[in-house]
Amino acid sequence: MFVLISKQKGGADVNEMIEWLIAPFRFSFMQTALAAAALVGVACAMIGVYVVLRRMAFIGDALAHTILPGVVIAYLNEWSLSGGALIAGLATALGIGWLSRRQAIREDTAIGIVFTGMFALGVLLMSTARSFRDFTHILFGNILGVTMSDVGLIAAIAAGVVGALLIFNKELELTSFDPIYAEVIGLKAARLRYLLLILLAFTVVGSIQVVGVVLTSAMLITPAAAAGLLTQRLGRMMALSVGIAALSGVIGLYASFYANVSSGAAIVLACTGVFAAAWMARSLRELAARRGDGADDGDL
Repeated sequence: MFVLISKQKGGADVNEMIEWLIAPFRFSFMQTALAAAALVGVACAMIGVYVVLRRMAFIGDALAHTILPGVVIAYLNEWSLSGGALIAGLATALGIGWLSRRQAIREDTAIGIVFTGMFALGVLLMSTARSFRDFTHILFGNILGVTMSDVGLIAAIAAGVVGALLIFNKELELTSFDPIYAEVIGLKAARLRYLLLILLAFTVVGSIQVVGVVLTSAMLITPAAAAGLLTQRLGRMMALSVGIAALSGVIGLYASFYANVSSGAAIVLACTGVFAAAWMARSLRELAARRGDGADDGDL
């Protein structure tokens, strides 16, 4: 009798767990949000690997913020927000690329000038609107408000970005690890850098609706950085980065649904938690390796 009751209780617990897992995705808005999070995660994670390898984190952060004036101008004139964001993002990417090639200005200086100037312009334009609340979803994202048309746009951007990365994979990999050799064999590292900046601008535009301007840079950097702690091979790093971004998206949506918290912030914090776990795993592995070496030395 005790065994039968235990089995029934165990079965009930399993059913409750399954119900807890599938309950959020009975709603169409959660299904749409999951699709958007997955698409953004793939695009951000893949291009984020190159951003981390090339030490372009500051550029990613700058692009995420400098699209603000384009979005505000589009909003005030009732134009397409994505179109305004894309124009501002491309202008920023090309402007940073052009300024950083000038001998008189270092790259980080060029990024700082464009970043602060464009963001200040966006804030100034926001102050002319009736309320800052109109721009809350732009700054912090609103993945639960994503529509199927938004998903279609995000899917198109993600497909274009991932396709371009796959087509130019060898060239981007070589110019990331050994740009001098790439120039010697005839690859145009500067052109590939412009290509990466343009793809980065498209990725940022596709991520706005999901995590917003403020948190987009985290989606570009954190999954790739966590993957970089676990492997040094580019293919594995991309696969791990995509997996981390996808997992973080799911965790963030569950947190948003059950805890009633900001979905974009929850997704980014999930990424941060995975990064912390990866850092701890790497630290423990290095500690174990040092202890092993010490034991070997003692035996000798």
